[in-house]
Formats: sequence, C-alpha cells, structure tokens
Amino acid sequence: MTCWRRLQEWMQTGVWQRVHEAVLGRLREHDQIMWDRASVDAASVPAPAGGEHTGRNPTDRGKLGCKHHLLVDQRGLPLVAQIAGAQVHDSRLLIPLVESIPAVKGLSGRARKRPGKLHGDRAYASRAHRAWLRQRGISARIARYGVESRERPGRWRWVVERTLGWLHRFRRLRIRHERRADIHQAFLSLACSLICWRYVERFC
Repeated sequence: MTCWRRLQEWMQTGVWQRVHEAVLGRLREHDQIMWDRASVDAASVPAPAGGEHTGRNPTDRGKLGCKHHLLVDQRGLPLVAQIAGAQVHDSRLLIPLVESIPAVKGLSGRARKRPGKLHGDRAYASRAHRAWLRQRGISARIARYGVESRERPGRWRWVVERTLGWLHRFRRLRIRHERRADIHQAFLSLACSLICWRYVERFC
C-alpha cells in the first residue's frame, strides 16, 4: 500500500511529468528531438476491471477497454501520451495532445513545443482540425478519405504505430488492471520516460 500511495502522490504532484520532461530536455541538449514532423495515433487495450476512462470498445465486441493516445516526433520519440475510454473517437484527443506538448528547453533560444508538421490517419480528418493546426503554424498532413488506403500507414506515420507497440510491451500497459485513471496514466508516463531514456543512451 505504501508503494501505491507514493505512486498516487507523485502523480498528483507531477513527478512523472517532470521526469519525462527532464529526459526530453537531455535529448534536446544534444539536438535529438526531430521537430520537423510529428505523428499522432491511438490504440486500445483491454480493461476488464473497468474504472475511470474506460468504455465499451466497438472494435472488440463491446468489451471494456481503454485507449492510449500518443504523439511522437519524426523518429517515434514519445512527446505526450494520454488515456481515454475505448469508445472515445481518436479525433477528440488531437487538440488536447498538441496543447499538452511540453516546452522543451536545452538549446539556446526559446523552448520548442510545436512541430512543423503533424501526420495523422483518416480518424483525424476534419476541416476544423486542419484550420486549428494552421492557426498555430503547424502543417496538417492528415490522410484523406478516398485518397489514401487505410492499409498503408504512410511514409511518416508508421513510427507512431511502432512506439505504441513498444509501450504495449510493458505488462502494466498491455492490459489495464487499474480502475483509477491517474494510476494508469502514471504507468503510461513512466513507460514514455523509459523509451525516451533508450534514445538518450543511444544518441547522447
């Protein structure tokens, strides 16, 4: 119980977010965050215990599930991750994800938090999203209905699917057992930090 209390306290005080931002800052110091392009996607996992931010998964016979929404840089480095119920459409998390990108310091000049381009599949295709991104200086590279096949992840979007695969190699994320959303979000943030740390070991 002490471990669970500490996990809860650290989540409430923002420890896991600061750890993630610290690792991103280390990568930024070595100019290893590729801001030219970013990609966004989501993947569902079973949540048999139910709880906060879970819902009936329409793609899994209505079973309870949770969805992991992820935004990565050009090489698949996780910049921000959030959870939602499996019934929540991917498009509803696009704006919250972009707004949650941390301002990463580490090089001279202003902290960076906006990618040059954002890639997404057809789930994010809407005029409102394209206009919102354009107002913030982000070029929308979102697949269009009737133009791009859903079987092809795209030249740039495959990296986010790969990173989602990395996240789901962690046992605590492959199946959600926590009823509390903040506890599961803590594990998701910790997993993102661990993946970022692998980039540090490789490139810094």
